Formats: sequence, C-alpha cells, structure tokens
Amino acid sequence: MAKKDDKSNPVREQQALETERINRHLEMLEQRLDNLDSMVTAVAERVMKQPMTLNITCPKCNRNIEIAIIGNEKPRL
Repeated sequence: MAKKDDKSNPVREQQALETERINRHLEMLEQRLDNLDSMVTAVAERVMKQPMTLNITCPKCNRNIEIAIIGNEKPRL
C-alpha cells in the first residue's frame, strides 16, 4: 500500500488553517494587551505626578462624564 501524504488530507489542511488563524488572533490580542498596558502605565505615571481629569462622552446617551484623579505620591514597588 502506498503511504498517504499528510498534506493531501483535507481534514489536516483545514486543521492547519484553523491553527494558523487562531495563532494570528492570539498575536493580535497580545499586541492589543501590550498597547493597553502601555497606556494604563502612562496614565498611572502621569496621575502620580499631577492631577488629571478625564472627560468621556457616553456612546449611548451622549452625556459627558468627568472623572478627576489626584495623586501625590508614587506607589511603592
């Protein structure tokens, strides 16, 4: 009997495509989390140095929400 090549198997090809798609999604998620971490770190550093006010508009009701954050000491690590 001739040995079948794994690459010619449509089920394995589909699994390989799904695995590659999941890997791409995980990489995108990791990049987004890294970006979010950088933004949160920058905000925390700024808050610890001086007062800060965030003005956010609610996407559902269009109300303006003001959040004031004040810090006077750097956190101890």
